[in-house]
Amino acid sequence: MSINFTAESVLEENLINQLTSGISQWTYRNDLRTEEQLWQNVRNKLEQNNKDVLNEVPLTDQEFRQVKNQLQFSSPYEAAKWLAGENGIAKVQVQREDATLGTIRLKVINRADIAGGMSSYEVINQFESDKKNIEDRNRRFDVTLLINGLPMIHIELKNRTHPFMDAFRQVKKYSKEGKFTGIYSSLQMFVVTNGTDTRYIAAAPDTKLNEQFLVKWVDKDNAPVNQYLDFARDVLSIPMAHKMVTQYTVIDKDKKALIVLRPYQIHAIEAVREASKRQESGYVWHTTGSGKTLTSYKVARNLLSIPSIQKTIFIVDRVDLDQQTTSSFESYAEHDVIDIDETDNVNDLIKKLLSPDRTVIITTIQKLNYVMKRFNGKGDKKAEALHRLKIAFIVDECHRAVSPQKKQEIEEFFVYSLWYGFTGTPIFAENAKKALGNLARTTEEQYGKRLHEYTVKEAIHDTAVLGFQVEYKSTISEETVNDVLQQVEPDLDVSSLTKKDKEEKLPKSVYLDERHMLKVIDSIVNRSRMKLGFQKGAGQTYSAILTTSSIAQAQAYYDLFKQVKAGQSSITISEKTKSVLPDFPKIAITYSISENEEVSITNQDKMKESLRDYNDEYGTSYTLETIRAYNRNVNDRLARKKDKYLSRSEQLDLVIVVDRLLTGFDAPSLSTLFIDRQPMKPHDLIQAFSRTNRLFDKEKKYGQIVTFQTPTIFEEKVKEALVLYSNGGENVVLAPEWKEASEAFISAIEKLRKIANTPDVVDGMTRPQMKQFAKAYQQLDKAFASVQVYSEYDASLLGRDFPITAEEIEIFNGKYVNVIELLRSDSQDPDVEEVEIDIEYELESIKTEEINYEYILMLIQSFVPEENELFANQQQNEKAMKEVEQYLTDLAKNNEKLAELMKELWSNILRNPEEYRGQNVSILLEEMIQQTSYKLVENFSKKWHVKEDELAYLVSNYNPIKDKQSGEAELKRSSDYEGYKASAENPVKKLTYWKAVKQDLEKMMIDDILPLQKRN
Repeated sequence: MSINFTAESVLEENLINQLTSGISQWTYRNDLRTEEQLWQNVRNKLEQNNKDVLNEVPLTDQEFRQVKNQLQFSSPYEAAKWLAGENGIAKVQVQREDATLGTIRLKVINRADIAGGMSSYEVINQFESDKKNIEDRNRRFDVTLLINGLPMIHIELKNRTHPFMDAFRQVKKYSKEGKFTGIYSSLQMFVVTNGTDTRYIAAAPDTKLNEQFLVKWVDKDNAPVNQYLDFARDVLSIPMAHKMVTQYTVIDKDKKALIVLRPYQIHAIEAVREASKRQESGYVWHTTGSGKTLTSYKVARNLLSIPSIQKTIFIVDRVDLDQQTTSSFESYAEHDVIDIDETDNVNDLIKKLLSPDRTVIITTIQKLNYVMKRFNGKGDKKAEALHRLKIAFIVDECHRAVSPQKKQEIEEFFVYSLWYGFTGTPIFAENAKKALGNLARTTEEQYGKRLHEYTVKEAIHDTAVLGFQVEYKSTISEETVNDVLQQVEPDLDVSSLTKKDKEEKLPKSVYLDERHMLKVIDSIVNRSRMKLGFQKGAGQTYSAILTTSSIAQAQAYYDLFKQVKAGQSSITISEKTKSVLPDFPKIAITYSISENEEVSITNQDKMKESLRDYNDEYGTSYTLETIRAYNRNVNDRLARKKDKYLSRSEQLDLVIVVDRLLTGFDAPSLSTLFIDRQPMKPHDLIQAFSRTNRLFDKEKKYGQIVTFQTPTIFEEKVKEALVLYSNGGENVVLAPEWKEASEAFISAIEKLRKIANTPDVVDGMTRPQMKQFAKAYQQLDKAFASVQVYSEYDASLLGRDFPITAEEIEIFNGKYVNVIELLRSDSQDPDVEEVEIDIEYELESIKTEEINYEYILMLIQSFVPEENELFANQQQNEKAMKEVEQYLTDLAKNNEKLAELMKELWSNILRNPEEYRGQNVSILLEEMIQQTSYKLVENFSKKWHVKEDELAYLVSNYNPIKDKQSGEAELKRSSDYEGYKASAENPVKKLTYWKAVKQDLEKMMIDDILPLQKRN
């Protein structure tokens, strides 16, 4: 019995009813279906909301054209910058045609004006997008939400026979085709749903729409809200929808991206806001890696809207100033309605504290100390004003930045202070600090009640962070361990000891031995390629950190890596590694240096050497005097958030540290932490692990940890830490161990064999059998991709431990690709729900040599000047230019037609970057591809005298594995042999005319059009 699924049109109608019913302020406008109608609607709103400024003189057509020009943006990021407005009001400027009326500024949207005042909220559906390319056939958008006439949120629906990812792919396709331009360029948020599952994401160009950042809504207790009408009730109602696009967004200047907050961040902001109204302090426990700094920024910013709070002070420790907090805050605040003041000195801090300006002040605990010392015991006006200030202190990494004693001293000085601590690793009774008088020993004692909680278990479940894959390695054989212990204690009965006992007795000096360190290096450079993303190709690999037990050991590692790279060691870098990254590994080292200690002279000399190497590699000029700037540059280069560091020439592979970068450092492209030291304390372990588990791309599945000392003890300590911090989810947090992953792969092989024992069997399958095969192969592909990440994996295991050979996998892969094409094109069988499969599933396990199309586009985009910047980021970067050219040369080997168009665009941008200022390279290339396709279709139509519309339809639906194409009969009926015969120099005979048309069509498709549609 087949199931009749709810039609998309019904889902759409239900959504509109939900939005417009009850106390909602959304109004359904079924009269707004075209761009012209939408612009007229904006014009009406503008005139309605600006009567005082217009002074009863309506806008002329010429004046409204000025408005339209200002309301068309090159990207959602640019739209967001405009939306931030002047003091929270987004405006446009109009030079009146009547010169006596001068220049006026019109209010468009008020960020704070929710559910009343000048704001209007309208719902439209079935908007008719202009036909922009050969594939367009009556493109209509689903549902769009307008604020004051401007599209702010677009909702793409699919029915329940489709995964919600189909809706996301549709949005990405629209974006690539340039659909979200014109009046739709103001969009700030996309919602995608199939009715059952719903996600949202910040609007972005297609090359930056990353499915990893699709967000699932949860309520304040972290219960998921998936169903689309429930989501609409919680997120798209007024005032929430208005807040989502004005107050719960952040404009990240460094990434040139718009960020829409995740639900747990929003719930935490509201929880702190409510606590502050009650004059209560407290703390927020959000797992490390879930965006605490961003949340704390919004908390600091939003607290200023509470009249009873005069100042918000964000406290960082001295190390953080070398790291990312300050630069992150400055990046977030660049286009916000508040100022971020980083205090330069104590006098500057005092001046800012006493000024009437409502600002967020970033300062260190050291500077606050000096302020308190200077004014303690004084009774003058300044001291009294400071004592009585109503201050909210925000403390990120709240245990590291402020000690219990110091907090007590600050509270005694600032008597009207509120405190809000943020931590990913709270201190509980189980790991409380040692008792010291009446000082706080736990997070709750120090800051107050927990205001909101979001643990690693919930974050992994919601895909806000990744889980951890931990490998516990030993470079020392058990036999050697026994020999060493016997030498240390000759009377010891080694056979009676457990592995843990042996590790506890093992002298730490064995891990300082060069032989041990070389084995660690060998593991990093030769056995970690999958961990570091080598399968993705040059420029797209991940970065890593190696942490050691001391500065001396870090320096020794740095020297050994240099020797290995120079070919001066017994360890050699394998050809497999060099074939992907000939310059691997590009390394740096960072540690704290002081001027007074004797050992510091050596540290300074070694650091000078490291700085020289770094300067030679990257064309920088850092010295010991500019070590903070060097540290910040290492952070930026390792994190790769800025466009400048996208190209391979600017990338860093590995940074060697002792403690730096193990807390508070955010680097989504960092995949692996190598640990050659003893286990840290529970909160330090989780902090260090969490450098690796940020979301980045779909190939990054886990944060990966490899330890090289005391494996049994390390595993025990990790489990203790996870029990403490995962809120009962320790089993969810860790990836399967090697044994479990390899068993899963073997099981997937056996299941595939039951359906198709050999690849040849696939050819005779029925459609339902093909679906079963496709599903089984997808499972095998996932299991194979997973198993390759482990250090234990080696290709020689295929056909030996794993009952399938590499050759068989390759042949099965070819059969799978063909089956998917057949299933995609053949929708004749009504029994579609027999075996559900993801037609758009992307294979993970098989490495292809094809060049990544989106990576090249991102590199080229970095040479295009932004709308409001002086120069393109990469204007003088010759290394990056050579890299783009090399990629285009490599692309030409696989796809000459696409490479030719990309080379043309690249040459044009280099020749005149100003001509392309603020434009999206992806859309420009898509337009070139469509123009080329149009021309080919037009020429073919004229040559063979077939109708262009029918030909365009067949071209857009062409499937190379089908003998008879969709639309072929209609194209044949439109043909005019007599017209062809009259215009051709050497016409074919009528009997062979249609065969010749088909042959020429196939040649055009395979040689000219299909290569342009191929994206790798």
